[in-house]
Amino acid sequence: MPELKLVIFDCDGVMFDSKNANKMYYNTILSALGHPPMDMEELEYVHVHNVVDSVRHILRHYPEDLARAEEYRAQLDYHPFLKYMHMEPDLIEFLEFLTPRYEKAISTNRTNTMRSILDIFGLAPYFGMVVTAFDVEHPKPHPDALLAILNHFALNPDQAIYIGDSMIDRQHSESVGMKMVAFKNPALDAEYHVQNFMEITRLPIF
Repeated sequence: MPELKLVIFDCDGVMFDSKNANKMYYNTILSALGHPPMDMEELEYVHVHNVVDSVRHILRHYPEDLARAEEYRAQLDYHPFLKYMHMEPDLIEFLEFLTPRYEKAISTNRTNTMRSILDIFGLAPYFGMVVTAFDVEHPKPHPDALLAILNHFALNPDQAIYIGDSMIDRQHSESVGMKMVAFKNPALDAEYHVQNFMEITRLPIF
């Protein structure tokens, strides 16, 4: 088995419990257009999809408002919603464990908010590459982001592992033949399952 050299993280649902932040963010957009808040299905959708697809989904019944929604979203400051995000308590400990032996990267369907989140929570120095939905032609679950990361580090899929929490993440890792750690989702099809980051250090891949 090839030696593990790279650990790739998803953001939402993995590094951060951000479902409430996403709920507040998208409901703010809906409220600005005079529409009711999301239902549970819509909340689950926006939690794992990129912002462009998410806005289209929550406005699928109001197509005449899509252009206005995109305009409003483009100028909506995400910083007020950061207080609703909660970083996993052992994330820093796990990142310190990985440093300097393993390379670290992020593949996320977040867009222009990802850099601010990393800076505000002091995480930017830990990651050698961050790929968002705006950085590739085809975001998750397409392979573009993982291929860009592997190319950057000159590694093969069997030298890396992806930590995710959704079916989108499973499809993403499978698209390049990469093994996956399912984070806090025991029902998800994956090679490994954990409930916290430090459990990962005890997996046979390390």
